[in-house]
Formats: sequence, C-alpha cells, structure tokens
Amino acid sequence: MQIPASFDYDRATDVAHAIALLQRHGPETRVVAGGHSLLPMMKLRLARPERLIDINDLRELDFIRRDGTMLRVGALVRHTALLESAEVAQLFPIIRDAEQVIADPVVRNRGTIGGSLCQADPAEDLSTVCDVLAAVAIIRGPGGERSLPMAQFHRGPYETAVAPDELLCEIHFPIHPLSSSAYEKVERRTGDWAVTAAGATVTLSEDGSIADAAVGLTAVGLDGVVAGIAELLRGRPPGEELFAEAGLLAAAAARPIEDQRGPVDYKRHLADELTRRVLRRACARAAQTRAQKG
Repeated sequence: MQIPASFDYDRATDVAHAIALLQRHGPETRVVAGGHSLLPMMKLRLARPERLIDINDLRELDFIRRDGTMLRVGALVRHTALLESAEVAQLFPIIRDAEQVIADPVVRNRGTIGGSLCQADPAEDLSTVCDVLAAVAIIRGPGGERSLPMAQFHRGPYETAVAPDELLCEIHFPIHPLSSSAYEKVERRTGDWAVTAAGATVTLSEDGSIADAAVGLTAVGLDGVVAGIAELLRGRPPGEELFAEAGLLAAAAARPIEDQRGPVDYKRHLADELTRRVLRRACARAAQTRAQKG
C-alpha cells in the first residue's frame, strides 16, 4: 500500500480563513477539495506538502450564476454540477462536451473546476476549454482580489500564477449572443487522459460568416489557443475547405511528444482531424443559435 508522507491538516471555514492559513503556514501548504490529482501524487511521494487546507466547507465558492454578459462559476463547483447545468449547456456547450469525457462519475462527483485548473496538467481538458472561451480567473489573497486572463493563469506544466498565499475563487466566462462551441477528445479508454483533444468557439456575423473564433488543443504541447486561427477564419463563410485549412494550421502548431499514448505523427493527425470536427460542430451550433434568435 502506498502511503503519503506525514502532513498537518486544517479545515477552512471561509475564504478569509483559508487565505489566513495559507499566509501563516507558507509555501509548503496545499489546498485540497476533491483531491483526485493531489492525493495520488502524495501517495507516490511526488508531492510532499507539509500541510493540507481542506476547503470543502467554503460554500461561498460553490455557485453557477449569470451576471449580465458573464457567467460566473465558483472554484468549488463540482464537475457533475457543470455537466448537469442546463444554463451552462445552453451558453457554453463546450463545457458539457468536455465534462462528459472527464474521468468517471466518481471523479466528477468530487472533483472541482478550481482543482482541475490549479493542477495545470498538460492533458487536462478544462484548461483548453477556458482558453478558447477567454475565461478570466478571479484570485484572492492577503492583498485583495485580482483578475487574470486564462492565457496568463497557466505558466507551464503543473504551474499557475496563483501565489502560495492566494486562492482561486471564481472563473468568469464572457457571453456572446451569436457564439457557440464544441470539444472532442480521443482517449485510449473511457475516462483516460487525452491522447489529443480539441476545443473551439465560433461567433457568427449577421450574414452567417465567421466574426471570430478560437481553437485550443489538449495534450500536444500547446499553451493557449492556436495562433493564427482567428485571422484565418474571420470574415469567411463556414465550410469544409476552411475547416481543413484550420486543421492543417492546428497540426503545424502542435508540439506533441511520443509516449505510451501514441507517436508524434498520430497526434498531429488527431490535432488536424479534431480541429475540423470541433469547428464544424461549433459553427452548426452557432448557426442554430442565430436562427433561434432571428
């Protein structure tokens, strides 16, 4: 049996208490909610925090709330809640697409969006989702609250911009009336990390052409969205030739490595094919949304 190294434990009662504990106990302290990423690493002694701060009682961070042209999601919202939210599915179908292929029901019932983003695993699905949706992270610490675009939130594999005495509290998703989105993933078996995955968001103009778009890739060495995709798609009508051009651009931008999940050429092929698929689906969904509003 694998047993973690010894550690101290505190249970925070609210956000202010959690931040005070983080400030008091220093950088070797880690926050835990679902624990599905941190605890296995502790059992393998890959992570050896001196103290865990349990934030499961912070109900103030467990909410999904529309606020004007923004959807606010608390960091403690479980994957299951995102998957089952009709409002999330309507506004951002990419989130439901991704949640359907994240791990299994046991993990989805306990894991949180904040935990997934803060783990910053290169094969983690919601990081790509937040990148293409241009989400904003709301972080609180002893100095107050700050907002950080998701493009600046992740600094590399397993590294974020959240300081040791700070806490990710919310994620804000901007709402665009004529937009829609999609996510697709190839995995070796159900619930596994991605071999490759892709997400896209598309905004249509009144004439049906593409006003704006973004594509992100998972598990192929790309940080943030694919550069040049928006410029390629803007002002052009959706169609298979255009999707093929975008797929080739995504494949060229990918930086996969060969591992147990597959060779480089296979992953580049998936980056190409999945980009085409998510753009096709996102455009179809956006056209349907446009028709319903028209």
